[in-house]
Amino acid sequence: MKEQADFYWTEAREPHSERRKAILKKYPQVRELVGRDMKLVIGTILLVALQLLLAYYIDNFSIWILIIVSYFIGSTATHALFLAIHEITHNLAFRKQVYNNWFALFANIPIVFPYSMSFKTYHTMHHRQQGKDGMDVDIPTTAETRIFKGTFGKLIWEVNQIFFYALRPMFVYPIKLKKWHYINIIFQVIAMAVFLPFAGWGGLFYLLLSSFFAGGLNPVSGHFIAEHYVFREGQETYSYYGPLNYLMFNVGYHNEHHDFPSIPGSRLPELKKIAPEYYDTLYSHKSYVQVILKFITDSAISLHSRIKRK
Repeated sequence: MKEQADFYWTEAREPHSERRKAILKKYPQVRELVGRDMKLVIGTILLVALQLLLAYYIDNFSIWILIIVSYFIGSTATHALFLAIHEITHNLAFRKQVYNNWFALFANIPIVFPYSMSFKTYHTMHHRQQGKDGMDVDIPTTAETRIFKGTFGKLIWEVNQIFFYALRPMFVYPIKLKKWHYINIIFQVIAMAVFLPFAGWGGLFYLLLSSFFAGGLNPVSGHFIAEHYVFREGQETYSYYGPLNYLMFNVGYHNEHHDFPSIPGSRLPELKKIAPEYYDTLYSHKSYVQVILKFITDSAISLHSRIKRK
């Protein structure tokens, strides 16, 4: 099958606001799930500690041990920190936004680059302007769709996906830096200046390699494609209910998350249990590995397989 030549364009509204209203009308008790999550706080602290400790000790081992540990452990932990920051972005760690902002900066430390506050800006846009052309930077650019075609092209894109997620926003919708963006940069520079003398260049390389693998060919990174790429025409957002959710703050419950972004990931299974008729009828993914392989090898799925709005 030939790859499609354009995105899926629609004039329909995104599905989540209407489904949220319907669920709240039928099950008002869902509001009780909204709130802060201490599991998120504890999990984030442990992940940051794990990565910094591994970075400190890894310099004592060979380069091959460093690469293996960074792929199997480091990238999984770093990806979990990506998703911890995602949860914190929705102010799910603490009641006050300023505390969430500082905690996001803390979670950002092992990622090396100052990322958390720009992610907050762009991810908020993704929720409010889902699929909006020129605003939802989660969608590949036209240049990406033209360059990375076919199995080989999609493989190269998938392996280097972290770079596209990091750089694409600056080209699609450049923002004016504000106070918290600058605080993020200064905080991270200080953190790395303190970290480097203790862990050395080997430790820094471990953190960088962990971030690279975390956004590429790691099973957990399959959620980047699984969430909004069109695997069934007419459906815009997709969930995954498999075991990898335990490593990812339940980001696989993605329809549920977009319907209720103020409910912590740890409580999204309860939302699905309360209102199963709204989710069980939707197509969901069984495996992130299968998602990655299908994306790379199936000509019916391409970088054009996203729903867009004018």
